Amino acid sequence: MFTELLAVLVIAILRWAYNFIKPPASSVCGSPGGPPITSSRIKLKDGRHLAYRESGVPKQKAKYKIVLVHGFNCSKGEPGDDPLGSQELAEELGICFVSFDRAGYGESDPNPKRTVKSESMDVDELAEQLELGPKFYVIGGSMGAYTAYSCLKYIPHRLLGVALVVPAVNYWWPSLPDHLAKSMLKKLDIGDRMAFWVAHNFPILFHVWMKQKIFKPSPTMTGQWSRETSSESDLEIMEQKINSPAHRSDEYKRKTTQQGVYESLYQDVLVVFSNWEFDPMQIENPFPNNEGSVHLWAGREDRICQVEIQRYVAKMLPWIKYHENPHGGHLFCAIGDWNDRIIKALLLGEDPEYM
Repeated sequence: MFTELLAVLVIAILRWAYNFIKPPASSVCGSPGGPPITSSRIKLKDGRHLAYRESGVPKQKAKYKIVLVHGFNCSKGEPGDDPLGSQELAEELGICFVSFDRAGYGESDPNPKRTVKSESMDVDELAEQLELGPKFYVIGGSMGAYTAYSCLKYIPHRLLGVALVVPAVNYWWPSLPDHLAKSMLKKLDIGDRMAFWVAHNFPILFHVWMKQKIFKPSPTMTGQWSRETSSESDLEIMEQKINSPAHRSDEYKRKTTQQGVYESLYQDVLVVFSNWEFDPMQIENPFPNNEGSVHLWAGREDRICQVEIQRYVAKMLPWIKYHENPHGGHLFCAIGDWNDRIIKALLLGEDPEYM
């Protein structure tokens, strides 16, 4: 009798534990009860759908085609939004921008098998189905830069050039010196440090960690910008953006994570802090004959993706053209004409001027 009761108790505990750590169900766009589909989408080989948006000049007339990879808690944007650079620059140079919702964001289906590698496969298939030509450019910003790293590794034959803008870093990259990784981790807010550590070491428990109320939450994950976690320049930019008529509406923010925060935000963090299939500092030069270029843009005051690690990456990959804004933080390209400068450096090889 005791053995039977014990067996029932163990089964009950295991069932409770499974339900406790099981990720929440997603609300897929177009499914019964799910968000509506309002964007153009392609169907990938694995059956998933990828939502995209074109801006700039029509691709049939474009001289340059650039795939834009959005960052954390962002999306491809909405019809009528300005392109990454100015419309004037797009028309002057003949640029077609193609932005897309990464897996689980916006109106792109979640990818239960999402990895760093799968991100570049999505880009490759998107470019193929939209007939962007045999080669194209890629710009990845912040968290979206791990997709750009993946493109450099897995589809270099499709690339004309790449820009990594304030790229996300993984403190567990094999080639990153232990002392550098630890010192940069210590500079993070304690909430971010704990959340990223859990994401790397116990990914199955990450969404449980994000629900707990005992320890300090991650300010990056919850969007809590403060002087403890952000540079003065970033806080000033955030204040300008909030008070701007072009500030993102609550509806935009809702649509970004409308399929669930686990499929969008949490999966993003789990992938970037996973054990990558490759070491980015071992990537070979995709343009050995200088037929293209790779650029890395960093802000010296960036407290999210620290400049010390960006400098080390550039040192390990000397074929990267490294640019450091001495007065900028993580958001430096969100104001002024920085996006135009980044695009001109990528397409025309122009050197930026730092104010």
